[in-house]
Amino acid sequence: MSPSTAVSSEAANPTDLPGRTATAGRARHAPRGTTTSAAICIAALVAAALASLCIGNRLVDPLALFDAQSPDHAVMDARMLRTMIGIVLGAAIGMAGACLQGLTRNPLADPALLGLNAGAAFAMVAGITYVGTTGIGGYIWFGFLGAGVAGLGVHLVASIGRGGATPGKLVIAGAALTAALTSWTTGILLTSRDTLDQIRSWQVASVAGKQTDAFVTVLPFIVVGVGLALASARILNALALGDELARGLGRSVARDRAVVGLAVMLLIGASVALAGPVAFLGLLVPHLVRRQVGGDYARILPLSAGWGAVLMVTADTVGRFVLPPGEVQVGVMTAVLGAPVFVAMIRRGKLGNL
Repeated sequence: MSPSTAVSSEAANPTDLPGRTATAGRARHAPRGTTTSAAICIAALVAAALASLCIGNRLVDPLALFDAQSPDHAVMDARMLRTMIGIVLGAAIGMAGACLQGLTRNPLADPALLGLNAGAAFAMVAGITYVGTTGIGGYIWFGFLGAGVAGLGVHLVASIGRGGATPGKLVIAGAALTAALTSWTTGILLTSRDTLDQIRSWQVASVAGKQTDAFVTVLPFIVVGVGLALASARILNALALGDELARGLGRSVARDRAVVGLAVMLLIGASVALAGPVAFLGLLVPHLVRRQVGGDYARILPLSAGWGAVLMVTADTVGRFVLPPGEVQVGVMTAVLGAPVFVAMIRRGKLGNL
């Protein structure tokens, strides 16, 4: 049998391959509850959005949104924008986390853990301080640059030595770069009070007080990133088999990684530019989704977007009333709500396999 015939035979029967190729078997034989999971996700998102519109410093009738004469109409308008931002950013971060976990074949991969959040934040702080950039239309480009350079730097460092950029080396390199970039960002802020005042609330992520023009500025980049991510489902399914088998199936691994990396850069750069670095969301959501629908990224990616939006909006809503009369920012709430769940999953051995 020729090598090409062997590869074709293996591709046709992925469950016959040991180890990593079992992922392909799970992807092809995913649970039949995908439709049910999608329906539950949509219902949860509608409920979370309605709660976000109605709950705050005071309860508001959701019908006030459609009554221009109602005294609560202006309140509902402001909450509508905040809710829309939460939905879009939650979807972007959830999908970016799923892409990173598939790209690195590492269940602990996350935009924060691999240095992308820190890279985007450092570049924007440096741009504001040293270049004099003002407005999201200016520093969003620094966010893209920082996320892209950080991701590339992590990959290059992890590629040194035998075995190339293995999942373990990627995490170690990402953690080291995150620590360095966070220290440098803090150093800049300590020497520039103007920059600190400008981004104080942005440091821990918030969807409150954002302007429509800022949202409109980042939205096209997120839409393109989502489109690239969804188009990458087959790429991620192939990469789950391992680089060697993916090449045997005719994939250009370097090009495929670049496409997925570009999608992640757009999603994270735009999200950090608008709301700041959101912790934990991109780490937890893909695991929850994978337990529902298996390992096929055609299912994982859209559901990660949906559940990311649900968790983001829910965290923002809960943060409005846990410490009255003030609010807890959404970046804090995502960590508070998500960390115990993730720790419980690890302790019970229910961490999803990739």
